[in-house]
Parts: sequence; structure tokens; C-alpha cells
Amino acid sequence: MLKYEVGDIITLKKGHPCGENKWEILRTGVDIKLKCLGCDRQIWLTRIEFEKRVRKILVGEKWISIVHYKGKEDDGKTESQDS
Repeated sequence: MLKYEVGDIITLKKGHPCGENKWEILRTGVDIKLKCLGCDRQIWLTRIEFEKRVRKILVGEKWISIVHYKGKEDDGKTESQDS
């Protein structure tokens, strides 16, 4: 499961009827709340439906395909360290 954060900008498989295909994530969890950046319409998708539809995510100023997206990096630090 990929990690998305509130504020991430994504594109979906199909564009919105207003003509825009950029969406901002407003809420994450079991359901995902998205806002169209063209007309400000808000929609809810289940996480399963969202992960089927999402295609690209904006990282910095580049659009990265979901196939290559690993989530936000922790600067090379590992979570578990043996003492």
C-alpha cells in the first residue's frame, strides 16, 4: 500500500468533466477525500477505488508515475536499528 499525504496533488485515470485532471488530497484513511483543482468540487473514494484510479503524483515540480512512486523518503534512515 502506497502512502499518500494530505496536500499531495495527483492525477486520476479519467479527467473531471470540468476539463481538469489535477486533484488535491484533503483527507486520507479508509476513504480518500479529493478536491478538483479546476472547479473545487470535492469527492470521496474508497481507498481501494482510489488506488485503482490514481496514475501520477506531483513531487516537487515533477509528475511521477505511481508505478515508480515509493512515498516520502526518510533521508535514507532505517526505522528499526539494533542496539
